Amino acid sequence: MNAPLPDHIRKALETVTLDDKYSLDYGRAFMSGIQALVKLPMLQRQRDALVGKNTAGFISGYRGSPLGGYDQALWGARKHLESQHIVFQPGVNEELAATAIWGTQQLGFAPAGTNKFDGVFGIWYGKGPGVDRCSDVFKHANMAGTTPWGGVIAVAGDDHVAKSSTAAHQSDHIFKACGLPVFFPSTVQEILDLGVHAFAMSRYAGVWTSMKTIQEIVESSATAMIDPERVQIALPTDFEMPPGGVHIRWPDAALPQEERLFNWKWYAALAYVRANRLNYNVIATPHDRFGIIASGKAYNDTRQALIDLGLDDATCRQLGIRLHKVNVVWPLEAQITRDFATGLKEILVVEEKRQVIEYQLKEELYNWRADVRPNVLGKYHEGPDGSLSGGEWSRGNPTANTLLRATADLTPALIARAIAERLKKLGLDADMTARIDRQLAVLDAAERGMQALEIGGSGADRMPWFCSGCPHNTSTRVPEGSRAMAGIGCHFMSIWMDRATVGFTQMGGEGVPWVGQQPFSKEQHVFANLGDGTYYHSGSLAVRQAVTAGVNITYKILYNDAVAMTGGQQIGERPEGLSVIQIAQNMRAEGAAKITIVTDEPEKYQGAEAKGLPSGIEIQHRDKLDAVQREFREIPGTTVIIYDQTCATEKRRRRKRGTMVDPAVRVVINEAVCEGCGDCSVQSNCLSVEPLETEFGRKRTINQSTCNKDTSCLKGFCPSFITVEGGQLKKKAKAKASVSPHELGTLPEPVQQQPAPGGAWGIVVAGVGGTGVITIGQLLGMAAHMEGKGIVTQDAAGLAQKGGATWSHVLIGESQDDIRTTRVGMAAADLILGCDPIVAANKETMLRMREGRTHVALNSHGTPTAAFVKDGAWQNPSERCAADIARAVGPTGLSRFDADAVASQLLGDTLYVNPMILGYAWQKGWVPLRRESLLRAMELNNVQVENNKTAFEWGRQAAHDRARVERLLAGAGGAQVIEFKKRETLESIIARRVEFLTGYQDAAYADQYRDFVAQVQQAESRLGGKTTLSEAVARYLFKLMAYKDEYEVARLHSDPAFQQRIADMFEGDYRIHYHLAPPMTADRNDKGELLKKKYGPSMLRNFKLLAKLKGLRGGALDIFGKTEERQTERALIQQYRASIEEVLKGLSSENHATAVEIARIPEQIKGYGHVKERNLKAARTRWAELMAQYRDPQAARQVA
Repeated sequence: MNAPLPDHIRKALETVTLDDKYSLDYGRAFMSGIQALVKLPMLQRQRDALVGKNTAGFISGYRGSPLGGYDQALWGARKHLESQHIVFQPGVNEELAATAIWGTQQLGFAPAGTNKFDGVFGIWYGKGPGVDRCSDVFKHANMAGTTPWGGVIAVAGDDHVAKSSTAAHQSDHIFKACGLPVFFPSTVQEILDLGVHAFAMSRYAGVWTSMKTIQEIVESSATAMIDPERVQIALPTDFEMPPGGVHIRWPDAALPQEERLFNWKWYAALAYVRANRLNYNVIATPHDRFGIIASGKAYNDTRQALIDLGLDDATCRQLGIRLHKVNVVWPLEAQITRDFATGLKEILVVEEKRQVIEYQLKEELYNWRADVRPNVLGKYHEGPDGSLSGGEWSRGNPTANTLLRATADLTPALIARAIAERLKKLGLDADMTARIDRQLAVLDAAERGMQALEIGGSGADRMPWFCSGCPHNTSTRVPEGSRAMAGIGCHFMSIWMDRATVGFTQMGGEGVPWVGQQPFSKEQHVFANLGDGTYYHSGSLAVRQAVTAGVNITYKILYNDAVAMTGGQQIGERPEGLSVIQIAQNMRAEGAAKITIVTDEPEKYQGAEAKGLPSGIEIQHRDKLDAVQREFREIPGTTVIIYDQTCATEKRRRRKRGTMVDPAVRVVINEAVCEGCGDCSVQSNCLSVEPLETEFGRKRTINQSTCNKDTSCLKGFCPSFITVEGGQLKKKAKAKASVSPHELGTLPEPVQQQPAPGGAWGIVVAGVGGTGVITIGQLLGMAAHMEGKGIVTQDAAGLAQKGGATWSHVLIGESQDDIRTTRVGMAAADLILGCDPIVAANKETMLRMREGRTHVALNSHGTPTAAFVKDGAWQNPSERCAADIARAVGPTGLSRFDADAVASQLLGDTLYVNPMILGYAWQKGWVPLRRESLLRAMELNNVQVENNKTAFEWGRQAAHDRARVERLLAGAGGAQVIEFKKRETLESIIARRVEFLTGYQDAAYADQYRDFVAQVQQAESRLGGKTTLSEAVARYLFKLMAYKDEYEVARLHSDPAFQQRIADMFEGDYRIHYHLAPPMTADRNDKGELLKKKYGPSMLRNFKLLAKLKGLRGGALDIFGKTEERQTERALIQQYRASIEEVLKGLSSENHATAVEIARIPEQIKGYGHVKERNLKAARTRWAELMAQYRDPQAARQVA
């Protein structure tokens, strides 16, 4: 049993709240980097109040990863901000937001007596490309200056690896070009501490300051100390200000502004850095010979790299390694830097992306005497001749000499290798060399494992995709023969889907490349996707440019009523948001040649003209999108289609909150009717349409947990779809879980493994975006915080949330100082919570594993990936993924169970898989936290608390006695469909199908089937025990003979077993509707294809009657049998039999494989109507090829 709770943990469990980060004036709080940026202005206001100043704050900017959630966090903290006189007003775009921030400093020359406060400090925020966009404002405002009690910080969110961006980004250089000093915090605590310094510098030196943030820092969470007096500001005593000072004034001309900035303000900022020792030595002795200088994330990674090499602080001092931390990367303060460099033989500059510190360092040391000036290396090491002279620009191409790459990012492993290389060149004794080599061998082994995985691993991956029911699944389609240009937003993902979408631009430039292309192209027209958020930001100007240029282009303005990419923020930075009517008015005013609104709810536009919709704008249902687009591509000039359908994820959020009606409609597929053709996936592009393995082959099913009720899958040309309207899904947690995990008895509480002294316990949560992976990381973080432990979590957001691979890294130490980075390093994971086997086997996860150290708690069930949408033959790689993991961690390092099955059957929803995996790992003793803390963290999270706790306990039960849980699972109702038996015998295959065909038609019909298969068995038996041809004929002759005509569809829909399945799934007053296209009565589209129509519950009565008439099939009174489709199906049976009979005449061991391929041809003949016709055409081509090969194998080999 666990020891009693210590008093400090008991008190924390009772007093800690999620609101601490904002409500506390003093004390420890668990917060993210984003939340620290929310707290920062409150701290500044409190600091000002302590010295008797009445200040206020103003925050403006534009969202974008990794700062995509900043505005939401600010709105969430509104009451705390308002109480401190802090105003948050998001900008229409970054440039205008920066201009508004400039306005706060212009209060410095406002008319006397008009200011309410002693000063207003400002925070601008934006993604890296937003920094570029604002350079003009930044230059002007920085020249003008700040007020003594105002000050400005421009916070940039950089994406060094283009994780959620169209280009990798680094803001340091643009900030430098604009003259803004650049702060680069490395922890959540430093966002607060350096933020206070940045405001103080801005006020003292009259400059705008900037803060560079990246995902690894700003999207990490940790325990931070809140204390308005924590940072003690020292104003410089060695710098004399110019007459009149450095602050904003009016009037003020351009050249005097430039003079103040160049000659005074920058040097005042440097004096501030010097006075407050913002750059400093972390490890140093008077006898050091090798220096390392780093900042931000690179500093964290360097600290970890040293540990990975076995070099703790004491060993570094022994070896003469001096480590210098830079908090202000530009301008680099010279005196501190020179003190750091004094006495060193060599300095290694560790920084990500293009050089900032390295170039400044070389410049500052350039005029030192050669006998005292250290060599400086960073991106490159010595040339082939060993010379360091000239620098990389003096070489033709120095990339062959790369030491620390400028591309992508750096990792502790890369840095460790660079440090080891330089130390060996400087000289080490044999013992230290061996010690470092042992550590490098661990990294080498991990890299070899990655190489082996790339060659022989599963190769599985999770590509980000549109969410289930996403409007873009439909809106980004283009007619055959056309192409589209991509835009910024979720719809950008269309470029890796089959959408004929090619090329993209920066935000706000959508479609404008066509202005430069059309005069030189034979192509007459293109489409351009433009998101509603981008439209409001700056995209409307792109439409204006296209109109001005007179090019033939159709803008599809994708109105999904939310900025879905960054968390579902409201469109339009004003209370009422932005409406379709407003867009239509604007587009009419801009001169669009024609405007049409396409929507999933045309009825909501009744009376829209009275509300301001311009006259002459048609409203079309989304099913008509293809026809509308084909019309528009023929219209000269710039046209606009406004596609109106609310974001599916936002719908889900609003329905949960009760702010949007949740339609009582569910789509269900009758798998017995389903042919597995995949047309539903083609039409819907939806991830909730999943594969279902049955004994009659792969079919389709709807994942009710992830379905967002878009119902576009109904457009798949197939009669297997029904909709259940009214009622609701049964609460399986109540209906099926006949036993609670608590009723199984008290489990022994394990002794949890703990991190090594001075080290951190590394946990990686690996799963599918949007399923709560990040939540698990936050639960672990809050639990560790309440226990007073050191904690850092780092989450992946952005595109990964769209069904892609998502990770949360968690590092737990006895103290915060034990944690040196924000991510689990190479071969450094102690625990992998594998919530999805495909993500758990991803390179990013496997890189962290190490046999003998890493434990993996794995959910053995893998949710289908987006690959299945495009490839109906996709095979789930879960077993191969588990094998890859077992090779990486050894057989004792992997423990797994089907958490999906347990969560679905015992809790009613697969959303509880993640807490279940957490409970499983905890019971194994792999989570160094108390159960009480974890459960309290779930309570604080306040989402499905009891179900999450129950899931945690079921995970514990599975870890303790998996067999007992599996027995309970079998008693909870089992699977809803017939289990696919991988080792069926030929006899059982035949017997099941004889039974089916008897029900399909009669015993005589079934006997025809059995007799023919027997002929095949007899012929094949002469080949010495082979059965694969007989099995193929048994499966596929049956498939052709059981063709699904009207009688059969009626029989299968009216089957009591299917009706009972629906009754088991739903409760309440529900009605079943059928979606059919009877050939004799259905309408056709403009391509001549039949259109499905909804039929009510009374159709079941018709089905029962029609099923009884199956005896008419194929006879003179079979009115359905006279159609071309039915005649073709009956003819196929005879054609197939004839082919097999021909095959049997010449069957031998040499041509047996070809014979089996011929026998399997019907597998390709799937679907109904035009879908089946298309598949049959392809199958006939292949059929003919195989028959020709069988008849003349020699000729076939010559052709090949």
